[in-house]
Amino acid sequence: MARYTGPTTKKARAFGEAIFGFDRSFEKKKYPPGMHGNGKRRRQKSDYALQLLEKQKAKYTYGLLERQFRNLFKKATSKKGVTGTVLLQLLESRLDNTIYRLGLAPTRRAARQLVNHKHVTLNGVVTNIPSCLLKPGDVVGIRGKSQGLEVVRNAVSAKSEVRNFPWLEFNPDTVSGTFLDYPEREQIPEKIDEQLIVELYSK
Repeated sequence: MARYTGPTTKKARAFGEAIFGFDRSFEKKKYPPGMHGNGKRRRQKSDYALQLLEKQKAKYTYGLLERQFRNLFKKATSKKGVTGTVLLQLLESRLDNTIYRLGLAPTRRAARQLVNHKHVTLNGVVTNIPSCLLKPGDVVGIRGKSQGLEVVRNAVSAKSEVRNFPWLEFNPDTVSGTFLDYPEREQIPEKIDEQLIVELYSK
């Protein structure tokens, strides 16, 4: 499956946030990349540039390519509710993101790899589709044979805040979690201005 495999620190510096998780290199250089990245004088960005930057940040944060993101936006516009909020709810309901939120993988990239390699089950059935959108009541977990994987054991044993989300319920005994409901906007921790994305696609 096509996905971004380039330098993560460089992208994080471009957005000014550690969108791929904690990064020591980013902590050392929090200014934009390039020879003028640390300069004090920078031109003010246009409205279009700000909208595009926000869309790109959301794309890279959740690990989607352009066509995937655009299709998900179209899906959000067809549903009831505020389009920007619905878009983020759909992004949060992706299988790979849910595996990450449950703390079964250290990053979204690692979660996507677990799914691709058929280590993940959805309602008891093995699946290898990271982009699968969950519905309330769906149960995801690590298949029995794969629960001994080092990456899974380390992620589960780590005292991480990624499991503390009210729309998810984690069961450490079965190494699985339940997608209870779509999250409210204020519950989603990502610093994304979804209204700018809506404005960009509305042109």
